[in-house]
Amino acid sequence: MQKIIFGLVLLTFQLAVFSQEQKVQMEQLVYKKVDTRELKVDMFYSPGEQQKETPAIALFHGGGWVSGSPSEFHEACRRYARMGFITFSFQYRLSVNDDGSYPHPDITPVESTKDARTAIRWLRENAGQLNIDPDRIVVGGQSAGGQLALAAALLDSINEDSDNLEISPVPNALLLFSSNVNTIEAWIDYLLDDRRKEIWSISPYHNLKKGMPPAIAFHGEEDNQVLPYIVNFFKIKMNQLDNHYELYTYPGRKHYLAEGNEKYATYFDEEILKKTDDFLREMGFLAE
Repeated sequence: MQKIIFGLVLLTFQLAVFSQEQKVQMEQLVYKKVDTRELKVDMFYSPGEQQKETPAIALFHGGGWVSGSPSEFHEACRRYARMGFITFSFQYRLSVNDDGSYPHPDITPVESTKDARTAIRWLRENAGQLNIDPDRIVVGGQSAGGQLALAAALLDSINEDSDNLEISPVPNALLLFSSNVNTIEAWIDYLLDDRRKEIWSISPYHNLKKGMPPAIAFHGEEDNQVLPYIVNFFKIKMNQLDNHYELYTYPGRKHYLAEGNEKYATYFDEEILKKTDDFLREMGFLAE
């Protein structure tokens, strides 16, 4: 009898979890048309909990501006959709050719930056239709995607010609996971090629200013792609400007903060996301 009762309890729990998983829905929308290309965004929401002016989280994947996919943030999007957000994982132009070689002659991190700023403007412009609060848009990214999140907040000189410049792309908060914070490096110089003079215009560190959105950042102390001393310089300058910048560093961790853990594309783990949850509560985006 006890085994039957235990089995029923377990089944009920599994069905509840399954139901919770099932109620998160995904839609794919076009947010930008450039040349002959459509750029898409994957939107996640819980229909039963969706209300007007819901806070939003928009995410940009990593991959060095040449690789990666919005799908790498899908599990995190589902997690936060279950917590009451409407979440978005954005595609952006990558500097890769059809045969897989790189860089692309006409697409550089500058074009990726333009797409990121368009993306947040698109969210604000369509906030009513998307049921999101235009004043509660959290933007995050991993590695190159972190540079794009910071670009939305900082890089006023980088805009698509078709953008409505009266709509602000500046997020209301930032989530940075192994984020690139300084583009003055050989890899980006290589991607820019004969446009290398533009490297300063897309560098978060070199465009920092007062009044930035509050940010939380996570970095591994063994990261060999975004070097710890560069992150420390970024933190010092943020503090000098009186910007809210919470930095968590992890001994022994490298660029992928959850290497070997596939749940969140090795970007982060539950421990990091719980710190992120606390930050979102502190900033008023998540109920206590």
